[in-house]
Amino acid sequence: MKRGSRFLSAVLLLSMSVLAGCGGSGKPAATASQGTVHNGDQVVTIAIGSAAPDTETSHYQQFLVAFKEQVEKETAGKVKITMHPNGVLGGEREMVEAVQLGTLDAVITGAGPLGNFAPMFNALDFPFLFRDREHAYKVLDGEVGAEIAKQLEDQGMKLIVWPENGFRNMTNNKHPVKKPEDLKGLKLRTQENKVHLDVFRDYGASPTPMAFTELFTAMQQGVIDGEENPLSVIIPNKFYEVQKHMTISEHFYQAAPFIINKAKFDSLTPEQQKIIQAAAEAARDHEREFIFKMNNQFLQTARDNGMQIVPREEFDREAFVQASEHVYKKYEQEYGDLIKKIRNTQ
Repeated sequence: MKRGSRFLSAVLLLSMSVLAGCGGSGKPAATASQGTVHNGDQVVTIAIGSAAPDTETSHYQQFLVAFKEQVEKETAGKVKITMHPNGVLGGEREMVEAVQLGTLDAVITGAGPLGNFAPMFNALDFPFLFRDREHAYKVLDGEVGAEIAKQLEDQGMKLIVWPENGFRNMTNNKHPVKKPEDLKGLKLRTQENKVHLDVFRDYGASPTPMAFTELFTAMQQGVIDGEENPLSVIIPNKFYEVQKHMTISEHFYQAAPFIINKAKFDSLTPEQQKIIQAAAEAARDHEREFIFKMNNQFLQTARDNGMQIVPREEFDREAFVQASEHVYKKYEQEYGDLIKKIRNTQ
């Protein structure tokens, strides 16, 4: 109930912001979240939303705190960062929409929902696409990542850096999952992403798109049987309180782009833009390393709280890879060239 009421309040807040920001031209006017226009002396505020908890074990919070400290230090307080974690401004898709409108300045979000705004992002969401985390970093921090990010600018948003969620794993309340047949009939929450939905249909599950802010309560009440997320999301959000089984499947790698309203970024001075870019890159590297170091601790926390874990060596990866072939064929014309670029990145 607490999560539900908080989500409702956030939706109402965003709705009022959009309504208040629309004049006769139909364009959103500047809101408090956009801060003050910089003239060399005034303070600029950048409001950043996140669906993750504001705890030390949250990788999003690790990114935001590191980013905030460096930006405010390097700008001598001329740029202020305000953080809005815990989904208080709505679900990830809602916050991306708010950034697009300009009623929210920036967001760190799972890459999944971004395919609804810039289709090239969907190419990142194919199963078993990335060989390992180093491969993912080379793709995202290089030419392919820049090409994908560019498409977002047509929607009024700018991708600053690519932090990560990491590799996603499956949890459920019914039974262990080792092979695709074990997913048959399971009602599994997925992100609002067409590739994810098709993948889990091919595996035999009943995928159910749902905002992250609604997920815990839905599992608690038995509305859905399970979900899939990285350890860095599953454990800090205490999903072990409402899920019995976890499979270390690592079926998707997911980035967590840090994006900002493009008009907001363009309104900053060149020096401020450089500081924000450098601070975001440093925070990205810190966040990635934090996840890597915490994964073993996250697994132990899951065990300590009674989760039954199917380890990587007991997961039938090859069976899942074969079951994934259909989705690659389905989208070959749409994403085939980009997927080849990703796979060929060394």
